[in-house]
Amino acid sequence: MHLVGYFCLLFAMLASLVLAGAALFAAWTDRPEVARLCEKGHLAAAALMTAASAVLLKALMARDFSFQYVASYTDSLLPMFYTITAFWAGQAGSMLFWAWCVALMGAVFMGSRAYAGLAPATRAWYWVLFLSVQAFFLVLLTGPANPFLALAPAAAEGNGLNPLLRNPGMIFHPPLLFLGYAGFTIPACLGLASWAASEPTPWLGAGRPWALVSWIFLTAGIALGGWWSYMELGWGGYWAWDPVENASLIPWLSATAFLHTALIEDRRGALPRTNLFLMALTLLLCFFATYLVRSGIIDSLHAFGSGGMDFPLVSFLLLGLAATLLALFARQDPTARQLSGLVSRQGVLVMAVWLLLAIGVVIMLGTMWPVISKLWSASPMGLDAGFYNRVCLPLFALLALFLAVCPWLGWKGGVRHSKWFYVVIGVFLAAGVVLYNQGVRLPVPLLAGAAALAVALGSLAILLADRATRASRPSWGALGTHLGLALVVLGVAVSGPYKTETEATLTLDHPVRLGYYNLTLKGSSQTSSPAMAVFQARIAVDRDGAPVGELTPERRMYRGFDQPFAEVSTIPSLGDEIYATVLAFQPDGKSVAVKASVNPLVNWIWIGSTIMSLLPFLGLTRRKQKD
Repeated sequence: MHLVGYFCLLFAMLASLVLAGAALFAAWTDRPEVARLCEKGHLAAAALMTAASAVLLKALMARDFSFQYVASYTDSLLPMFYTITAFWAGQAGSMLFWAWCVALMGAVFMGSRAYAGLAPATRAWYWVLFLSVQAFFLVLLTGPANPFLALAPAAAEGNGLNPLLRNPGMIFHPPLLFLGYAGFTIPACLGLASWAASEPTPWLGAGRPWALVSWIFLTAGIALGGWWSYMELGWGGYWAWDPVENASLIPWLSATAFLHTALIEDRRGALPRTNLFLMALTLLLCFFATYLVRSGIIDSLHAFGSGGMDFPLVSFLLLGLAATLLALFARQDPTARQLSGLVSRQGVLVMAVWLLLAIGVVIMLGTMWPVISKLWSASPMGLDAGFYNRVCLPLFALLALFLAVCPWLGWKGGVRHSKWFYVVIGVFLAAGVVLYNQGVRLPVPLLAGAAALAVALGSLAILLADRATRASRPSWGALGTHLGLALVVLGVAVSGPYKTETEATLTLDHPVRLGYYNLTLKGSSQTSSPAMAVFQARIAVDRDGAPVGELTPERRMYRGFDQPFAEVSTIPSLGDEIYATVLAFQPDGKSVAVKASVNPLVNWIWIGSTIMSLLPFLGLTRRKQKD
């Protein structure tokens, strides 16, 4: 079966390369009928990649330890649902999953009405680009990232899955990220093909729904990654500005910028080249994220080693950037219109886009700083979370302020529904006073929190004030997304700076103070199974004598892993969430060292993220009205 899986990928790679060449011949010689071969050929390549994926899944489910990949990431005691998710736990498997998603999305797009409406030359150039991307994946999968390497003799037992990955969040977090990354291939290739063909193909209308769906997947993946960090790593937080976390956030920022500039082109006919650049940049940044994670260039808790993938990834990024710039400067769009002034909806959207891109540049430079600083320092150092918080959080707060103002401005300038607009301004000021009286007195959290509440109320107010907005499903989707983002901003603004944290040793029936709360150890238990040994503490929490709940954090020792792992316990709340992990314990269980914290408003981050991952689906309906 090793050879079956490998040769499926090999034949898919050869087919993709040949078909990309045929599509280039068709585009160059103005013989678009040749490109029809690409459609049937791509279906064959997608079928081969599906077969290869099925081989790997079957080997995982059968615990076939003659596969090096299966032996590296599973063992005989691993539950089946984690065994299946080991498909994307390792470098080779995750690359196969990503490539498979690209192939399937290409097949789905090929059967869509948008694809049928493409001009012949645009269709030919689309296949040149899309099949080249697909071939690049397959070159990696048949070379440095081969998931079908055999062990001879087969291992008697596997190494097991990293315990940090044995969490429900990791079942969905990586595939959602890869679905997002893969989805951006369609609009990026479509936009570049449209410009290369020099035909009046409305690529934005065909590509924007794919960009939006991909953005939804990426948003959900990032949110689940933050939740996994919060619940599994035991550090008490959801974001540490880790390079791998940053890697997925950077293309999210550029994709978010594109969705807003696409709105400007859709409504006002401006910024066509900007949209093409941002869409292509988003896809390239997805590969840059892969380079960060898989090149070994940075140190991270969950990055892979190089494995020979650094040079191919850098080469692909440079070629992709060159192709993008060539397409951008090859021609002008004579139909492009000028922007209105800054004091208009267009102007505020453009400023918001610049803010998003500025945040992305800061995060990229900060992430790559250990590499950049090697140019002048023999001992380069990375930047800590404090740097990102000082630079990025004020920019995010300003972005929230823009979102509060933007819906009330007209496309050509002026204020719409001025009475409601002044109500929103009043809410912003009143929210600032309330938050200040509640103890939120640091300038950035105060500004961010007040702006978030103004965005939340403003999103509801514009629906009440504007009949056209109420009748537009995309407007509901956009405002709902802004509402979700406002809740995330509120949670971040308060939960981080105003977290109360302590490390203490608890003894039976002796309370320890944590902010307004008392933590009291009531007992413990120890269990074991062939897969792991578990110590669990039972900690009662009260506030001023009134019971709040019970925490049951665990310390686990998995078979095959020498390092103990913490299992977090929380008492959820829309206000203060109590959070605890076990650091160490006495064998008799009468003394337990814990790390505990009070995280105010943290659950609004997950509520807002859920809203941001669901309501944008309303925006898949194309807008018919123009303001």
